[in-house]
Amino acid sequence: MKDTATAFEYDLGKLDRTAWVEQVDEIADDFGYSEPVGPNHTAVLIDAGRTLLVAFETVPNVRKHNDGHAPLGWGFVQSHGWSSLTLLADAGTDWFRHPAVFGYFDRLIDDGFFDDFDQILFYGSGAAGYAAAAYSVAAPDTRVLAIQPQATLDPALARWDQRHMDARRLDFTSRFGYAPMMVETAETVSILHDPTVIEDAMHASLFQGENTVHFSCPFLGPNADRALNVMDVLPELIEMAMDGDLTRANFATLWRARQSYGPYLRTLMHRLDADEQHERLLLRLCRHINAAGNRPAFRKKLAELEARGVSV
Repeated sequence: MKDTATAFEYDLGKLDRTAWVEQVDEIADDFGYSEPVGPNHTAVLIDAGRTLLVAFETVPNVRKHNDGHAPLGWGFVQSHGWSSLTLLADAGTDWFRHPAVFGYFDRLIDDGFFDDFDQILFYGSGAAGYAAAAYSVAAPDTRVLAIQPQATLDPALARWDQRHMDARRLDFTSRFGYAPMMVETAETVSILHDPTVIEDAMHASLFQGENTVHFSCPFLGPNADRALNVMDVLPELIEMAMDGDLTRANFATLWRARQSYGPYLRTLMHRLDADEQHERLLLRLCRHINAAGNRPAFRKKLAELEARGVSV
């Protein structure tokens, strides 16, 4: 039998969408399967080791933001020998609420698919984070890592979230509906969010189970998963979550990467600059950043502060 981790190779760069889909299907057929799930979703399995990453993603995000333009789990097939099951949405998203997706997970449950694995992690971000939490109930005692997930978009429970008005037509009250309830059977649930994004903070607060740990990523913005990936900490974050090692102390170590991440630093500078009471903190920040490297925006702001006589 092939060592899948060694034999698994792919090149998905510089392909148009049609060619990309065809190549993903071909590779999946060699190592597992690619199967349509209703009109808007595809299940892509790479069958390797007894550790399984179940990821929810959209085709546009994978092609635009993922390393190698490949489903997130494929990198872990190569580097760790994990198996990878990816639920791909064709575009936008319907929060993976199509009845065909319900049926697909019902079939996995009936076939005892998840019983073949020693460790399982459900992962997603945003709408896909909602899906990761909601469908984790299909594999009791699994682990969940959800970045900025919605708990529900049922207007009766989340009317305060005005960002996704079209999604209110979806049914969040039937099967696999309310994500905080669906994670009750999970072993561990890790929820990451930026508390300065108020709607994300409110959704996160609805995940209150004893098995749930919250991790705060202030000033990382509405696309924290992309930022964490650019910071090169997302793979280690997923690995820790899979192994049950994602503690607040370990996360704090990873979170230090923000100290050299330009978008975070600029956001922090603008936040401090908006409040005159934080001038001294802003001065310290600019001096620290300038000492670490040449960043013109911080050098300019430092000169302005010093010209006004601000001091620590």
